[in-house]
Amino acid sequence: MEKLMRFKGKVVVITGASRGIGRGVALRFASEGADLVVSANEDRSKDVAEEIKAMGGDAISVLCDVSRKSDVEALYDQALGRFGKVDVSIQNAGVITIAKIEDMTEEEWDLIMDVNAKGVFLCCQAAAKIMMKQGRGCLINTASGQAREGFIYTPHYAASKMGVVGITQSLAKELAPYGITVNAICPGIISTDMWAYNDKVWGKLLGDYQKGELMQEWVDGIPMKRAGTPEDVAGLMAFLASEDAAYITGQTINVDGGLIMS
Repeated sequence: MEKLMRFKGKVVVITGASRGIGRGVALRFASEGADLVVSANEDRSKDVAEEIKAMGGDAISVLCDVSRKSDVEALYDQALGRFGKVDVSIQNAGVITIAKIEDMTEEEWDLIMDVNAKGVFLCCQAAAKIMMKQGRGCLINTASGQAREGFIYTPHYAASKMGVVGITQSLAKELAPYGITVNAICPGIISTDMWAYNDKVWGKLLGDYQKGELMQEWVDGIPMKRAGTPEDVAGLMAFLASEDAAYITGQTINVDGGLIMS
């Protein structure tokens, strides 16, 4: 079968690209010919850029704290400086903490909202300014299953991810006349470092589960009976960024094996 090269000549910016879902998405776009700007708030994004180059692709890595407007503007300036355009921008950077309501600090709340909601907006804003001039573009925002249904001990995370859905819908209406689509995805239980953390902390708060036990209990509740992979998420993002999805905007799509059917 001939390899798909849907993104040859396209420039894709991905935040939170140093590991987990972001890394998987970056490698998927690179495999289909895209030029990548991989960004994170840690140096590991350089390793992802090197992986892409080893595949024969072109990529740069940029350090960026998405909660800081100056960092975000510098990210997109570097994308333009290196590649001259931005075709797809994927707002994937995200963080989580888990705590009982009596223990959750104001600093935790602010951190989660700043990265997960404000960060998505700032990146969409910077990318949209470029795409509006181009008369085309695609924005994809990573929300969460908690954008559908909040979970215990994470009200700040649920609020931030529900906010991502609101941002997505609002911007989809505003940017449609410029040929820009805006969609969000809601990953469920995906095997990543973040879910290893979730299993450990939630497991302790919910009943002192041993390592992996809580994760397995949750996976048992998924109709498809397995956790997802970054590649599962990457497949959906690649579709949304492709011409096949040109008439899809303002949508939020679950990728969770049927865990939440709404």
